[in-house]
Amino acid sequence: MDDLTAKIAAYAHGLRFNDLPPAVVEAVKQRILDTVGCALGGRSCDAAVFTLRLANGTLPDRYAGRVIGRRQRTSADVAAFANTAMIRYLDFNDSHQASHPSDMLGPILALAEAAGADGRRLISSIAVGYEVLLRIVQATRLREKGWDQGHAMGIGTAAAVSHLLGLTLERAQHAIAIATVSTAQLRATRAGHLAMWKGAATADAGRNAVFTTLLAAEGLTGPDKPFEGRHGLWEQISEPFDLPPFADRGGGYFLEHSFLKYWPVVLHAQAAIWSAIELRDRMTADDVAAIDIATYQTSWHATASEPEKWNPTTRETADHSMPYIFARAFLDGAITVRSFDETAICDPVVKPLMDKIAVHVDDDIEALYRAALPTTYFLRAIARRHDGNRETSEILHPRGMCQNPMNDEEIGRKFSGLAEPVLGMKKAAMAAEAWLGIDKAKSVSKAMELLDTD
Repeated sequence: MDDLTAKIAAYAHGLRFNDLPPAVVEAVKQRILDTVGCALGGRSCDAAVFTLRLANGTLPDRYAGRVIGRRQRTSADVAAFANTAMIRYLDFNDSHQASHPSDMLGPILALAEAAGADGRRLISSIAVGYEVLLRIVQATRLREKGWDQGHAMGIGTAAAVSHLLGLTLERAQHAIAIATVSTAQLRATRAGHLAMWKGAATADAGRNAVFTTLLAAEGLTGPDKPFEGRHGLWEQISEPFDLPPFADRGGGYFLEHSFLKYWPVVLHAQAAIWSAIELRDRMTADDVAAIDIATYQTSWHATASEPEKWNPTTRETADHSMPYIFARAFLDGAITVRSFDETAICDPVVKPLMDKIAVHVDDDIEALYRAALPTTYFLRAIARRHDGNRETSEILHPRGMCQNPMNDEEIGRKFSGLAEPVLGMKKAAMAAEAWLGIDKAKSVSKAMELLDTD
């Protein structure tokens, strides 16, 4: 195997729960709770419903997959797809630069019970996935070349599932090699008019990684130079790169730098909501003659660079539209999962305010963002009144970012808001307690059962 495949596999094979600092263990548990809450909030999304309808009656003898929130069992790869589609649907799960690392919990939770994992093994598997994925994202910067996050998601998931299953080092290498050569997604998924596939692309990457890792577990071999060899990732897509060192080689834990979202919108619009709320406290929509939003290039490109973002017609486009998000927050004083219902998107009041909004890249903000990747998110909004007077709002490090993290009470409140409508107050509280204490559990079965709604 080439050096990079061997390095990733060695980390996935060698990490132990006792290697993880207490702060990392707590961070993993917070992300589990946050993620299963998002899955419950998105349990009725079309992608999951369609997937489970197609898979009805499919139950393998080995590695039955567990679907979050349902007693239904199906194949592990189908369960992985359905779980991640639910997790991603609301665009409310965690984020980091150019990825949503908790998407990997869809595959991991699909297999954890069948793998016989205890809570400690679950946590260390998640840590493996995060540390691999986030290093690949940072090292390759493939988003800037038009590639989607699935390439990193597939490799990180293969590493995590290899760890979860306790594969030998050799078989882990083959799992990672196959994932590397079989998952390369185009970022067209997140351009223009955003369709349902926006929330399903990483689900497909995870499904593929589960299927190919189970094949590797049976003995299927993969190419020996998936990164560095002829027609490998380096030559075809990324150019040569090396990963930042893992914690066992002197590096830190990247997991702690992923962000839990305070609002159910794209990461790069989190600051816009706080800014809109600030300005709303000083003026009404009738006072506004124009609003100018200054941001960094990545934010503008993802949320305001295309005509579709100025006339969203789907949830997927609206939760990636800076003008819609800003206008909706200004009008309502908050953004909720209901802010992207059809009635809210088609609200005749919102479009006139959107038409008063302009978004541009500010060179100073761009320089600040680039200098501190991936940890600085800054936005400036200037609202001009009809009389010419101006109101300014500047937001640096919105709530949820690693410099301004959500506290346990806020994370619990977010989970309750998503889980209680599905589970009821008592069962939601029991589920939260079980997942926050998962490191002491001998099996993940009870915690999973507490999420069941059918």
